[in-house]
Amino acid sequence: MDPILGDAAYWQNLAAEQEAGTRDDYIAYFYARAVQNKQRGEAEGWPVFDEVAYVRVLVPGDRNNVVDRKADEADRERWANTLTTLLNRAYGDGPDRFPVKVGPLAKDYSHQRFPDDPVTLVRGDSLPGFEGALCRAPSHRRGWGIVYNKAVGSQGRINFTLAHEFGHYLLHRRDHPDGIKCSPQDMVRWDSEYRQTEQQANMFAATLLMPLDDFRCQIGPRAKPTLDDIGGCADRYDVSLTAATLRWLEYTKRRSVLVLSRDGFILWSRSSSHALKTGAFFRTANVPPVAIPEISLPMKPDCSSGKATAAHDADVWLPEPCEEVSLISDRYDFAISLLHLDDVPHRDEIAEEPEEDAYDCMTNRTLGSSWLK
Repeated sequence: MDPILGDAAYWQNLAAEQEAGTRDDYIAYFYARAVQNKQRGEAEGWPVFDEVAYVRVLVPGDRNNVVDRKADEADRERWANTLTTLLNRAYGDGPDRFPVKVGPLAKDYSHQRFPDDPVTLVRGDSLPGFEGALCRAPSHRRGWGIVYNKAVGSQGRINFTLAHEFGHYLLHRRDHPDGIKCSPQDMVRWDSEYRQTEQQANMFAATLLMPLDDFRCQIGPRAKPTLDDIGGCADRYDVSLTAATLRWLEYTKRRSVLVLSRDGFILWSRSSSHALKTGAFFRTANVPPVAIPEISLPMKPDCSSGKATAAHDADVWLPEPCEEVSLISDRYDFAISLLHLDDVPHRDEIAEEPEEDAYDCMTNRTLGSSWLK
C-alpha cells in the first residue's frame, strides 16, 4: 500500500473537505448512446446513427439529483484531473511524483472511494491477442481485477495498459458489468470516433500518467524536440515513446507529423492540430497502402538501426520541406519518423482536412507492435 495514499487519515481529511463543500463530490459514469444523424441520413438515403458519449452524474446519497447528458471534454478528463490533484498534493515536486504507480493507486483510491466495489487485484496473466482487461471478480468475491498481458516485455506499455484499465473501472464498469478486454489496436487509437469507451480510457491514461502542465515544463509548446527529448519524457512517465509522442502532439504549437511504418509502408500517422489545419497529414483510411518515400530514413540501408536526422525538400514526404527524425531498431518491427515542418506554410500548400479517422491501424499488426519503449 502506498505510504501516503494508503493513509486512512489522508483520505479522512479529503472526505471532511468534501462534506464542507470545498471539494466536488459527484460521481460520473460514461456510456455510449446511439443518436440519429439526420443530415447524414438524408444524404445517404437511410437512417444513420452515430455512437455518442454521454455522462450520468450522481450525487452520493441523493437519488433525486441525477444528471444525464452528452459528455464534453471536461467530463472525460475529470477523473484523471482529480487524481492528478491528489497526487500533486501528496507528493508535490518530490522524486516520488513520477512515474505514477498505477497499481497501488487503483487499489488505494478505489477502496477509499468505492469500498463496496473496489479494485482488489492487479497482476499479469496470459491474455493472447489482448493488451489488458478489466475483470469482474468471481461471484463469491467482491470487486474488480485489472489484468495486463504478462507476455508484454515493455514496462512502458504495461504501465499505460494499467492506467487504461483503471480508466475503464472509473468510467465504464457500470455499463460493462462483465468487464472489458482491450486489444493493441484499442490502446493506440486516440481519435474520438474510434470506440468511445476506448478513446475515453486512452485519454484518462494519458492525462493521469502525463499531465500536460508537467509535460509542457519538459518540452515547451513551441520547441522542436528530438526523439531523445521525447524519450526523456517517456522515461519520466514510464510510458512508450509512441505514447509520449502522441501526448506531445496534443499541445504543441508546431506543425509536426508522427509516422509509423513497416516494410516501406505507413502503418498509421498522426498530425498535430496546427499541421492538420494546414493540410499536413497522410490519408490512410479506406485507401490502398501508402508507401513512404524512397529517400526517407527508414528506407536507407545505412540507417537500418539507430537514430538519424535528415532534411528533405518539398515533395518528398509532403508538398513542403520538412526535417525528419527517425528511430529504427531490430528490436521493433516498425520504424518511427517524426516530421517537423516550418511554422507557416505557403498558401498553395494548404489542403482540405482529412476525415476524422485520418490515421488508421493496419489490421494485421502483431501483438504490441503499436508501442515502442
